[in-house]
Amino acid sequence: MAHAFDSFDLGGLKLANRIVMAPMTRSRAKGRVPGELQAAYYAQRASAGLIVTESTQPSPEGQGFADTPGLHSDEQVAGWRTVTDAVHAAGGVIFAQLTHTGRISHPSLLPDGLLPVGPSAVAADGKVYTAAGAVGFPVPVALDEAGIARVVEGFERAARNAIAAGFDGVEIQGSSGYLIQQFLSSNANLRDDAWGGSIEGRVRFGAEVARAVATAIGGDRVGFRISPDRSYHDIVEENTDELYATLLDELTAAGIGYLHLIESPDRGLTRRLRDRWAGAFILNPHTKPTGPESLALIEDGLADLVAFGTLFLANPDLPARLAAGGPFNEMDRKTAFGGGERGYTDYPALPA
Repeated sequence: MAHAFDSFDLGGLKLANRIVMAPMTRSRAKGRVPGELQAAYYAQRASAGLIVTESTQPSPEGQGFADTPGLHSDEQVAGWRTVTDAVHAAGGVIFAQLTHTGRISHPSLLPDGLLPVGPSAVAADGKVYTAAGAVGFPVPVALDEAGIARVVEGFERAARNAIAAGFDGVEIQGSSGYLIQQFLSSNANLRDDAWGGSIEGRVRFGAEVARAVATAIGGDRVGFRISPDRSYHDIVEENTDELYATLLDELTAAGIGYLHLIESPDRGLTRRLRDRWAGAFILNPHTKPTGPESLALIEDGLADLVAFGTLFLANPDLPARLAAGGPFNEMDRKTAFGGGERGYTDYPALPA
């Protein structure tokens, strides 16, 4: 029987435990470049078996929120090197999450006159936060063949940049209503060409990204995050079981090292995905808040590793607190996004 505090071999990387720090956008990378503040934040949490960073745009047009970092410039690579050096010095393992937000963006958030893109010219229902306040999502530019190739190349280039920046690997964001899941959906993707329509067409974009990234840096260093049956950012999916079975088969063929599931209320779907996936399986459980009781999912065999979000935000030494059964710091939600050290690097650890 596996336990949360057992080590784990992730594609040749030895993780100290099976507790994962989930990716959490914090909007503190001024100028889209991480630095010493982010280095301190992630190094404080290096006792996680695996850290997955906040959403990081692989290309300038992939940004959907203010002050999120990228991995598409030399300056960003150098900034991330500060972070990875600090995490490694503290004994941690860290992957960069590569996220193209697609239609979940706004022109005011993008540089150089760029516009949000998507599989089809269909705006998402909801609001995006800009310097002018909350405004409706615009209609995105539908990607043509050249645009799709450009985006895939952006993911590949960002993966190479991640390795140059000292990351141990990357996680491809295929969840939460962003570009890859927009291609999977039936309301954001209205295409009738090879990139839509059929299940094979809807899956193709995510599979192409996975293959390109795995070829660039090695599949063992690549994870893929999904959120089936979750309606983030106005996403509607049909034939979910067949859709994701097809996607998982493509990811397996690409040699992807791990699957990271944001669980829906349907535990049966989780079990079916777990049974179909032969690689490492990270579970972000549906139960909220995710607490010490979630560690039993590893003992039950439902997951190889369990991801924690909010608890890791407020508890930099979360594995030690989970082992002790608490106590746990409470998150200050007013400081979740933007700002500086307050609510970011000032949460206390347990006394030595």
